[in-house]
Amino acid sequence: MAGKAKSVVPGLALLAGLVAAGLPAVAQRPDKYAPQSLEAREYAACMKLARSNPKAAHDSALAWRAKAGGNAAIHCIAVSLLGLGETSQAAEMLAELAGRTDARRPDLKAGLLGQAANAWIVADRPQTAETLLTKALALKPGDAELLIDRAIARVALKKIWAALDDLNGALDLERDRKDALTLRASVWRRLKTPELAGKDVDRALVLDPDYPDALLERGLIRKAGGNVAGARADWLRVLEIAATGPLTEAARRNLEIMDLKKK
Repeated sequence: MAGKAKSVVPGLALLAGLVAAGLPAVAQRPDKYAPQSLEAREYAACMKLARSNPKAAHDSALAWRAKAGGNAAIHCIAVSLLGLGETSQAAEMLAELAGRTDARRPDLKAGLLGQAANAWIVADRPQTAETLLTKALALKPGDAELLIDRAIARVALKKIWAALDDLNGALDLERDRKDALTLRASVWRRLKTPELAGKDVDRALVLDPDYPDALLERGLIRKAGGNVAGARADWLRVLEIAATGPLTEAARRNLEIMDLKKK
C-alpha cells in the first residue's frame, strides 16, 4: 500500500494558502471602502479590530449597524465573519453589498465582488467565485489581483488552461508577483512542463526566499524530478517558518508519505 502513496499536491492547500493570505488584506485597506464622512474613523477602527479580534469587531459592527452605520458597518460585519470562519455568510453579505453599490463606482463594486469571491473559494464554491470574478473583471478589466483570484478559482475547477491565461495576464501586468508565479508553477507542473514550473518557482523564491507557498511547490517539483533530499529540505523549511494551516499540513503529509516509502 505504501508504494501507492502520492505526494500531496498543493491543490487546495496552495489555493487555501494564497486565498487566506489575501483575505486579511480586505481589512488592511479601510480607506478604500470608508464612507466620506465622520463615520470613516469608526469604520477604520472596526476594520482594524476585525484583524485582531473578529468576534469583538462583529459585535461592535452589529451595534453600529443598529445605529444606522449603513454599508460601512455591513462591510465590517462581513470581514469579521471571515475572521470567524463563517465564509459562506460573509460571501453572501459581500455579494449583496456589491449589488447595492452605485454603478458609478465600478472599482468599489469590483473590489467587493472580488472579496465575496475569495470567501466563496474558501467555502469550497469555486464556480460561484469564478462567476463573481468574471463580473468584477468586466467592471475593472486588466486588474492583476482579480485575474489571480480567478485563476485560483479556475485551478480548483480544473480549468487549467483558463487559469494559465489569467496568470499570464496578471504577470504581464505585475511581473514580480510571487503568488502568481507560484500558482503558475503549480499549473505548469500539472501540465507536465517541469522546466517552466521550476523557472517560475525559482523566480518567486528569488523575490522571497522564505515564501512558504513557493517552498511547498518547489518541493513537489523536486520530488517529481527525483530530488528527494531537496524536496525534504523545502518541506521542512515550510514547517519551520509557516503559520499552522493548510500549507504546513500539506508539507507534513508529504514528509510522512516520503518516510513511508522508505520503509
